Amino acid sequence: MEIPLLSDVVIILGLAVVVILLFQRIKLPTILGFLVTGVIAGPHGLSLVADAHNIEILAEIGIILLLFIIGIEFSLRRLALIKRTVLLGGATQVVLTILLVGLFLMMFEFSAGEAFFVGFLVALSSTAIVLKLLQDKGEISSPHGKVVLGILIFQDIVVVPMMLVAPLMAGGSDNVALKLLLMLLKGIFVIVFVLISARYLVPRLLYLVASTRSKELFILSIVVICFAVAWLTQSLGLSLALGAFMAGLIISDSEYSYQATSNILPFREIFTSFFFVSIGMLLDFEFMLQHFLLVAVLAVCTFLLKSLVATIAARILQYPLRTSLLVGLSLFQVGEFAFILSKTGISSGLLSKEVYQFFLSVSLLTMAITPFVIGNFHVIANFIGAKVLRIRNSHTNEPVEGAPTDELIHLEDHIIIIGYGINGRNVAKAARHANIPYVIVELNPVMVREERLRGEAILYGDAVHGVILSHVNIHKARVVVVAISDAEATKRVTTAIRELNDKVHIIVRTRFVQEMEENFKTGADEVIPEEFETSVEIFTRVLNRYLLPRDEIEAFTNSIRADNYDMLRSLTNAKRPSIGIGTELPDIEVASLRIFTKDDSLVGKTLIESDIRSRFGVTLVAIKRDGATLLEINGRTTLERGDVVYVVGRPKDVTLFNSFLRAD
Repeated sequence: MEIPLLSDVVIILGLAVVVILLFQRIKLPTILGFLVTGVIAGPHGLSLVADAHNIEILAEIGIILLLFIIGIEFSLRRLALIKRTVLLGGATQVVLTILLVGLFLMMFEFSAGEAFFVGFLVALSSTAIVLKLLQDKGEISSPHGKVVLGILIFQDIVVVPMMLVAPLMAGGSDNVALKLLLMLLKGIFVIVFVLISARYLVPRLLYLVASTRSKELFILSIVVICFAVAWLTQSLGLSLALGAFMAGLIISDSEYSYQATSNILPFREIFTSFFFVSIGMLLDFEFMLQHFLLVAVLAVCTFLLKSLVATIAARILQYPLRTSLLVGLSLFQVGEFAFILSKTGISSGLLSKEVYQFFLSVSLLTMAITPFVIGNFHVIANFIGAKVLRIRNSHTNEPVEGAPTDELIHLEDHIIIIGYGINGRNVAKAARHANIPYVIVELNPVMVREERLRGEAILYGDAVHGVILSHVNIHKARVVVVAISDAEATKRVTTAIRELNDKVHIIVRTRFVQEMEENFKTGADEVIPEEFETSVEIFTRVLNRYLLPRDEIEAFTNSIRADNYDMLRSLTNAKRPSIGIGTELPDIEVASLRIFTKDDSLVGKTLIESDIRSRFGVTLVAIKRDGATLLEINGRTTLERGDVVYVVGRPKDVTLFNSFLRAD
């Protein structure tokens, strides 16, 4: 029996493997590979797919699973940590983009509904591509990475109400007020249903399912919840995507959300690949070539408009110009959720075929250049920032915003802490304990305000600029600690410090050991990579567990740090002279064991009566009972069921004793 869909699936996946392998070679995102696969296989390319409708059905499943996963990952608790960035920054970027695009298109005889719907599409950026690129660069936790993440979260959420509003924007003779009322009532019903399901129904159902310990039943239950809620919302006249998102929310706050995500993720990846392929199949490549000049102009306008708006959003959040520019240069493209939303626009009559082709062409072009722009956005941001700063300085002599000049003017022989994350806080705490004067430079305006109210010597600013460093008396400082998570900014800060003071001792914190050499070249005196400090801490504890003398362990770790971690990085360490750490480890084990047994030869007996040492060959050195540790034990000390006993002995004897304690 022939299955027509099977041949289409094989062709698409096989072609995708070849295209994506090529894209990986030239370091382009996988998503672009799927889009190009669709262009090649589609009706406007080589027409390799016989029935594009079947592929669109698979794409719909991909959309459902994509929004389902987003719903699961969406957490109000997580959102609360960056709520100001999400709400203020995200709303500013989305609303301002929609208004500017809508007003611009209305000048070219677009109807208000059509113009502002295109604004909806342009306002959305690519979550998949941007976060992947920032993650690869290790900049998700950087100031600009956090702002980008917050704005993208807002975009991912706002696409749902956009889908609901789009049909109403089409206008017509229908009563808009009545439609809005019906939509509101349906929305209230869905929200109540979600709250009841999330609170009472789904946790109990999943508990019963999980109790069976059947992986197949658990996966089946999750899939049923996803598609059932999606089907319910569609039956109410709402979108499948909204239902999938709501289904994810139902599971998100339960203890089963992580397992559900891990189970659904492989299905999502395969079906969303069909979604991106289906988008590529819709692109008329011949149309794009015929109108390439106009497409290029529209792509440039989109780039400039979205970059400017996102930069303004970051500035409203009170981030410095350079960080704001990095945000703008990250969010200029049109993203994958715009493709989902565009289907609603087509069905509602808000997008003509010609406008839709222009939208597809511009979207694919902006997505294609995103890796190249983000790969060089530090250089671009520094260039623009330097130009703006030069112009600003030539027109004003005002002090730096937020700089507490009165309290800093007398600072000398002090520590300057760049960045007030965990590492910066610990340095400040140590300096405070040792009565060493210090000052902190931080980019997060909310943190600066809160810490200044607590009395911290902290100012808002970007330490890349010499003006900020001058205000913290860099020329009189003894030590500078650079403890920020942005690797590129760290190097630029170090360079700026060295230009102003070639004698100050600079200690730099980095994430990875491969960043050490570049930081030394820019002027750092010491570089502490978290990657290898974690390794040092791990093997220090391992060696302690093997009861090696502490002086030998300290000599070993000091030797590694003195050689800038070369011993851990190099494969030629066998040729190095021994640093004197002993390798003849004692055949002894220290273990903590709980007493489960009810054996009356042990439980309720004194240590003399139980005779543990002669029976099992281990020595009991301490007991933990009811949260208290008993160190002063003697022969009259009794043992009770539930005690945790600390024993010393040979590994085989400890194992034998543990087996006895766990026996019924």
